[in-house]
Amino acid sequence: MFGELGAETLSADDLARQALAKGTEAYRETVERFGDGILTPDGEIDRSALGAIVFADESARQDLNAITHPRVISAIQRRIDEFRTNPPSPNAVLAIEIPLLVECGLEAIVDEVVVVSAEPATQVSRLTTRSRMSAEEARRRLAAQMPIERKIQHADRVIRNEGTLEELREAVRAAWEDVTAQ
Repeated sequence: MFGELGAETLSADDLARQALAKGTEAYRETVERFGDGILTPDGEIDRSALGAIVFADESARQDLNAITHPRVISAIQRRIDEFRTNPPSPNAVLAIEIPLLVECGLEAIVDEVVVVSAEPATQVSRLTTRSRMSAEEARRRLAAQMPIERKIQHADRVIRNEGTLEELREAVRAAWEDVTAQ
């Protein structure tokens, strides 16, 4: 939504997908660690299969994070450095979606931390609808993450996401206006 309002955007999840693309070093390390069972018939990493493993086993998740996080963090830092060195315009904004920003201790690399929050029941409902996973799997994935209340403690701004999509758009628009006014 920030992108729709004019921000340049970057997604840590997209960078993780790129890091795990077939033929990369991270791909090789991931297949070596988790086996061929995480591959689709065409040899790509099946993110659902990998997710089922790492969200059920803390050690497995830590191993995957050790493979992917340094690569993703490095790519994010490079993009931030490029943006700060050569912004597309004087008032340009780079919005970066980093689900594990606080868990990885990356608050210092950004100018402002925005946390979008929803109650756990809402999160479970959305995960089961969007990702077609069971409620139990959704709860397991949420349990593997830092509680939203702790993330909020690190936030400069909190956007509540309990209502409709239009209510969320209004909250994002208000945050955008405030950020760009600075």
